[in-house]
Amino acid sequence: MEQFNLCIIKPNKDAFSETFIQEHINRLPGNKFVLYGGAFPVYNKEGKFLIKSKFGLLSYLIQKKIFKKKDIKIRTNALVNYFNEKEIDIVFAEYGMVGAMVTKACRIANVPLIIHFHGADAHHKDTVAQYISLYKKAFAYASWIIAVSDDMVQALIKLGAPADKIVKASCGVDTANFPKLDISHSGRNFLSVGRFVEKKSPTSVVKAFKLVADKFADAKLWMVGNGPLFDETKALITKLHLEHSIVLTGTQDTEQIKKLIKQSRCFVQHSVTAGNGDKEGTPVTILEAGSSGLVIVSTLHAGIKEAVVNGETGFLVEEHDIEGMADYMIKIADDVKLASELGEKEAVYIRENYEMDNRIVTLTALIKKAINKN
Repeated sequence: MEQFNLCIIKPNKDAFSETFIQEHINRLPGNKFVLYGGAFPVYNKEGKFLIKSKFGLLSYLIQKKIFKKKDIKIRTNALVNYFNEKEIDIVFAEYGMVGAMVTKACRIANVPLIIHFHGADAHHKDTVAQYISLYKKAFAYASWIIAVSDDMVQALIKLGAPADKIVKASCGVDTANFPKLDISHSGRNFLSVGRFVEKKSPTSVVKAFKLVADKFADAKLWMVGNGPLFDETKALITKLHLEHSIVLTGTQDTEQIKKLIKQSRCFVQHSVTAGNGDKEGTPVTILEAGSSGLVIVSTLHAGIKEAVVNGETGFLVEEHDIEGMADYMIKIADDVKLASELGEKEAVYIRENYEMDNRIVTLTALIKKAINKN
């Protein structure tokens, strides 16, 4: 196939937790055009509005901010004009909400659409309720719908997505960027990376680690990230007198996280289904830690069940089983040889099943099929 024009649409200009989107932008083939601006793109890569006239912008803002409209003709037309002007051959929408919102413009411009779901967009109850009517139209129009776990495939089918359009392709990891480490001489160092939100249950990690620290005075936990539960987590650490054993680093970039991985033995994450239905997709941080050869202790949740082979490449417990998680963490703290063996197996498993290059091959094939079908 000759070179094609690929438009990748994402909600945020930049987000620390969305490295997987940047990987798509960097690695997918074609002449790439990137748009962003929330559920509906209003900016190009240079940050310039797609709506060109001042009057048009004013009209758009009134309809969006005051009348809370979702279907705004001037905004849709601006996107259609952009597709035509740039001769876009295909749109790749990151997140279901984005795919749902741009379906109409894609249909008008006769541009095929691939929608990549990631997590909350398929599971968060309020989000699904807000977008379900648009999801139905998007499912009917889209060439392919990408899910990142078996749980998500089932969730999308329940929402009405045709099974024959759904392709399971979880996020991948650049294993060369996260080479396998030798953890056979590591200290009792644990690492947790993720936003401080309900579905990642950071307080559960702290409670489990308390039981580890009671047994091993030299055990340490680094918690990377920020979010609405940060203060609550910090207060719990103080209450449990763990200020000298747990380090809250705040948000860190990839290079800083890699340094923390190098000093760690075990990666811990207590993902749960939030009260609002929100769930993980397949957490990239688990793939990165697994690629690096850390042993993983986590939960039987969403894509984690597929990224870690319970009892063979790491340990998984039921959601909210804090004592069970602590037992496995204690086992890892007590036996560096076991940790090393499990980490070694996980590193191999990740390379066989989650290599980013293979994910890009899969996505590229879907893009080319969609263009050819059109």
